[in-house]
Amino acid sequence: MKTPAAPLINIKSGSKTYQGVYAIRDVDFDLYPGEIHALLGENGAGKSTLTKALAGVLELSEGQLFLEGQAQNFKDPRDALEAGIAMVFQETSLVPTMTVAQNLYLGEEKFFNRLRGLYISAQQFLQGLNFGVDPTLNVAMLGAAQKQMVEIARAVLHNAKVIIFDEPTASLTPEEKQHFFKLLNDLKAKGVGVVFISHALEEALEHADRITILRDGAHILTKDAADMDREMVIQAMVGRDLSDKLYSRHAGSARRARGRKVLSVENLSMQNIVKNNSFSVYGGQITGIFGLIGSGRTETAKIIAGVVKRDFSHGGEVYLDGKPQRYRIPEQAIQNGIAYITEDRKIEGFFETMTIGENIYMGDLAATGKSGTLLSASRRKSVAAEWIKSLNVKALSDEAKVVELSGGNQQKVVIAKSLVQRPRVVIFDEPTRGVDVGAIQEIHELLNALADDGLAVVVISSYLPEILNLSDRILVERQGRIVEEFSPEQATEAKIMYAAVH
Repeated sequence: MKTPAAPLINIKSGSKTYQGVYAIRDVDFDLYPGEIHALLGENGAGKSTLTKALAGVLELSEGQLFLEGQAQNFKDPRDALEAGIAMVFQETSLVPTMTVAQNLYLGEEKFFNRLRGLYISAQQFLQGLNFGVDPTLNVAMLGAAQKQMVEIARAVLHNAKVIIFDEPTASLTPEEKQHFFKLLNDLKAKGVGVVFISHALEEALEHADRITILRDGAHILTKDAADMDREMVIQAMVGRDLSDKLYSRHAGSARRARGRKVLSVENLSMQNIVKNNSFSVYGGQITGIFGLIGSGRTETAKIIAGVVKRDFSHGGEVYLDGKPQRYRIPEQAIQNGIAYITEDRKIEGFFETMTIGENIYMGDLAATGKSGTLLSASRRKSVAAEWIKSLNVKALSDEAKVVELSGGNQQKVVIAKSLVQRPRVVIFDEPTRGVDVGAIQEIHELLNALADDGLAVVVISSYLPEILNLSDRILVERQGRIVEEFSPEQATEAKIMYAAVH
């Protein structure tokens, strides 16, 4: 990449410590006008710490931040925004009780503020970005992808010189991702500097001008994206070669034989989302379910796990070990041996203000049905220690709050909270979404180990290499029902995608 003479923003020898532990140490980073710069690394590598320092969310313990050559010391994000630096966080910062338009112009309101004029202005602005979001809706009514669009629009609206995106495409459909990267190129053409964190390595290689990689809080390299490939990125991120292991068949390469039928659903229906859906799941196998967003795959799993209810009349049947089941609440499914691990760990997966141990212990209580009894501190500590060690959860201590962990370690806690229940059927919904390559390998090894131990494992994933790598049989869901089944030998990405679309 041919860069201008002077960087738009840069950090020199930046360090940040928490209780004497370095989150980043002596990191150098720069961004030029009209550049798209991808920031990559495993969970816990320091990516979020670095970008939060750029955006004024936290102050560096050591080092210096410069904006257009001038030293800066932002006290809060408002200072950074006024200087021209905006950040779109992975966790939405919108006010759910306010409308889209009110969120867009929050803090910029005039003394006399007419809602009609506000809505018209917001509608025109959103249409200009090709974002199909109704400005009159309350944010609480929006899906994850639409909330992300509003966050992006708000950053663009402030005419920022620098916009930082933390996992911007995690909740977007393929079509919405195309719109997003077109928007990035439009910003680039206007001279805006863009930083984006992503676990989707292909996105960084395809759309970034330069890539910076952090590992264990240290700066490993910065290179033009055109001079890098996937293997080189993974090697730099994890310090070892995972390219042959990450999405290749597990050791032994033989597909596991079908065991006893553990779970089956017949003509499962819920409103217009799940429609006469039927399939079976077998012990000792990984059943992969692929479907596009809106195919009903998650809703089907939630019906099975008692999270949502099927239609009362003509809603179909769920059979566990041949016996019909209808769960009113998830606890009943848990006590019957069915665990559902949500795709949205931030909202549904853990109690963020509780510690790692407390979260895992909550799963234990749900399985034993002792939630109304006196709590046992010794039981909580022993259960937590067992699963923290088993799943290699990395934290400063067992008493760390889950919200303080990296995304991959948060996902491990969510998984531990379900596996402590000793289930017979485990449904993983997008198990590696927002997880780095090192943690992906660990989670894949865990999934294979569970199936090898005889559990019935279901993996719902929208990432085809993951489905092809893990599955002993592959089901494709479209418009609320399973429409195709493939053996791994028959399956290709093209065949699976064709079944999911047509």
